[in-house]
Amino acid sequence: MKLWTLATSLTVSLLILSGCGTPKPAAPESVVIDKTLPIVTLTKNGLIIGMKSVAFEWNSITNPDVEGIYVYKQSPIQKGESKLEYYATIKNRFATHYLDTNVLPNTKYKYAFKTYSESAEGLQSRMISVTTLPVLKSVVWIHSITGMPRVAKILWRPDSNERVKAYIIERKNLEDDTWEKIATVKGRLNAEYIDTGLKDNYVYLYRIRALTYDNIISTPSAIVKVVTKPLPLEIRNITATRNQPHKINIKWSKSHQKDFALYYLYRADKIDGKYELIAKLHNNTFTDKIKEDGKVYYYRVSAVDKDGLESPHEKSSIQGMTLGTPSAPGIIDAKLLGNSIKIQWSKTDPRSVKYMVKKKHKQGWFKEDIEEYDVNSGTTFIDKKIEPNSTYTYTVYALDKNSITSSPSVEVKVITPESDELIQEKVIKDDAPKKATAPKVIESKDVISPSDDLDLSGL
Repeated sequence: MKLWTLATSLTVSLLILSGCGTPKPAAPESVVIDKTLPIVTLTKNGLIIGMKSVAFEWNSITNPDVEGIYVYKQSPIQKGESKLEYYATIKNRFATHYLDTNVLPNTKYKYAFKTYSESAEGLQSRMISVTTLPVLKSVVWIHSITGMPRVAKILWRPDSNERVKAYIIERKNLEDDTWEKIATVKGRLNAEYIDTGLKDNYVYLYRIRALTYDNIISTPSAIVKVVTKPLPLEIRNITATRNQPHKINIKWSKSHQKDFALYYLYRADKIDGKYELIAKLHNNTFTDKIKEDGKVYYYRVSAVDKDGLESPHEKSSIQGMTLGTPSAPGIIDAKLLGNSIKIQWSKTDPRSVKYMVKKKHKQGWFKEDIEEYDVNSGTTFIDKKIEPNSTYTYTVYALDKNSITSSPSVEVKVITPESDELIQEKVIKDDAPKKATAPKVIESKDVISPSDDLDLSGL
């Protein structure tokens, strides 16, 4: 009989193994030897040796007295000689194949066979020495590409052994004690693997094992190292203005990364708040235009390279603020002078260049008129547009050169007398004291304390 192909032998032999078991040979002292029973002899090519299996093929047994075949095996020699021991039973005399898968690679074994009948055993076959094949070697050449952004690329030369069906990729880092299987690349002619989702500026080690169609795994290949690309350097010297009207200017030191692409600018209302990306920039300056006065924002800046890697920025926040409003003027006097009302205040902020007076005229319970007057110089306002028996309320605002308006001053209130008590204001041309002809008025003190309802009208 010709030697079977490997695939056929594995299938048939496994079927044969399923019949192995009892009966077992009799104890040595009770063995009856029948020399007429045939001796098992292997065919010309009746031995196939693998790494994890040994296959046998023998000539057909035609003697009808034979019921089956005993298999004897000598385990690997550890210390001295181990004896040949009963191992398995093939319970069909028509079987001509046997497969042993309980072997180790690159290990020496010995086998022998005996036929048996219902009442006796035949003579033992010749001793067959077998040394299993060494473990399959992995690929002979492996290479890595380093410095990639969160990626490692592994290349190798495809194995020349056509039994190889895939490659097992193993990985570990410098802190790991064991290797981790991370992928199986199918196809003997495949020659690369790309590992993604890696840490930045981190060291990884890789090796490869070949996998055959009969699930034999090779020894590991040589080890290659990969260092992933580091993040861009952190942005330094970030500044933000605090004195510009309706804007905040942000500046920072330029990035000198060779593969620099963009700056990312983030902004938040609070230093520990949620930062939102507000600009992608090529230049290292930015003007944030803001309508509010005295508005505070916090900024962070990062550098992004051409691979999309972004520098650390979580710990570098800078505060910026738009120019705040001037201080409110301080009203120091409010007088009824004849048919006029005089309001006087102090300049409390050096930024103040002009003022605006807001006048409210209340008549009756519901009617109220509001007027505004610009005072471009000085700190006094005389209102000649007044009516008798009316209530007037005045508030003063300061404005700076950018027309930024302060918060309101304290509010002062003046009530004019009845019409027959209102007289024309006299112009006094000399410094001699004159007897007042105006109705009696309670005038304000030199400094008026803040009040929402300050009444400075005359009695």
